Amino acid sequence: EVQLVESGGGLVQPGGSLRLSCAASGFTFDAYGMYWVRQAPGKGLEWVSAIRWDAGSTYYAESMKGRFTISRDNAKNTVFLQMNSLKSEDTAIYYCNFKSNRDYWGQGTQVTVSA
Repeated sequence: EVQLVESGGGLVQPGGSLRLSCAASGFTFDAYGMYWVRQAPGKGLEWVSAIRWDAGSTYYAESMKGRFTISRDNAKNTVFLQMNSLKSEDTAIYYCNFKSNRDYWGQGTQVTVSA
């Protein structure tokens, strides 16, 4: 059974940092690119970042460039999202995702940026 389990969210002040983790199981992790996607309150899904299966390439939405860093540890079947210089508009539920025969999603982790 495919499982994606996000963790690391929480409440942080503007300008602060968080590191999200997504532990994967039930599939060949190092064969797939991985994605982070978020959903802010009352809004639709927003793509955040992606990383190639071998971490050879990384991609970011424009508003995250320079603040967020995606990485992965294929030995531990885990993908990370380091988020720095957080802003109130980064408040959202953050999901990890990959695409095989269909989209697979974790349960999400809540990130709240507030003073």
